[in-house]
Amino acid sequence: MSANGGTKAIVAALLANVGIAVTKFIAFLLSGSSSMLAEAVHSVADSGNQGLLLLGGKRAKRAATPEHPFGYGRERYIYAFIVSIVLFSIGGLFALYEAYHKWHDPHGIESWHWLPVVVLVVAIVMESFSFRTAIKESNHIRGNQSWVRFIRRAKAPELPVVLLEDFGALVGLVFALFGVTMTLITGNGEWDAAGTAMIGILLVVIAVVLAIETKSLLLGEGAEASELAAIERAVTDGPEVERIIHMKTLYLGPEELLVAAKIAVPEWENAHDLARGINAVEARIRAAVPIARVIYLEPDVYSVAAANAGTGAAADTAVPPAEGAAGEAAGRAGG
Repeated sequence: MSANGGTKAIVAALLANVGIAVTKFIAFLLSGSSSMLAEAVHSVADSGNQGLLLLGGKRAKRAATPEHPFGYGRERYIYAFIVSIVLFSIGGLFALYEAYHKWHDPHGIESWHWLPVVVLVVAIVMESFSFRTAIKESNHIRGNQSWVRFIRRAKAPELPVVLLEDFGALVGLVFALFGVTMTLITGNGEWDAAGTAMIGILLVVIAVVLAIETKSLLLGEGAEASELAAIERAVTDGPEVERIIHMKTLYLGPEELLVAAKIAVPEWENAHDLARGINAVEARIRAAVPIARVIYLEPDVYSVAAANAGTGAAADTAVPPAEGAAGEAAGRAGG
């Protein structure tokens, strides 16, 4: 659902931004407003970003290969990170440069005076429809989370990216409308420069937030607390497993979770019964958390020594052999 909803939101934003960019460039050419130029470049950057997100979603669907045995799901994170770089450099830094240039040459709007206002109002209406689509699609998977937590914790990057871009676009349009209107009222182009600077600062802040959150996904995030609890219940909810010795999870992509666990199992009469028990545990995990598609369970015999050794390599050798345990017990008895 998140992938389909994300695609719908991306397409809506792309169509809106292409149309808005064209009208903004026309308004800039006719009026010479720096705010309009900054907003036009912003819309072009957003259009390119949505194209990158669509490309990343398509490439992420490629089948796994020997070189990439876990598939290409994380490619969606890579393209989302590129989006943050594009938004920062092309959108934010260009707007700040244009504001600096306009501040040192603060000429007013010389012709087609009210055209930028009309274009900005129309753009606000069009951007609002795109933002509404992003909110609607996000609500399908957001649940009871706050918007801040949803943006910070969402594993599918497309919806948070589109939400922040659309939010930034709307606020940026308001800043541009403020700068243009004050320039028209006062005849002082410094207001236009101020509106452009506010747009640049806004875009830089949004780009930094996107970069930080996407970087966390690229590094690799584990399952949420609710998902971990569901997996733990699924593992131990049966006679096949006595306890979980240790477990690690990792998102291979927005909709694919890897689960690796060392589990303490009772003594089985033969390997066939042990394998059947592990298969039953895997089935319960997939039923509890459907995105847990890659599961590795290592059966072991629990001991206090293994538990004290932690989750590193030492834990693999901390369980004493049966002969050593028996000899140690006999020695204590003899003493």
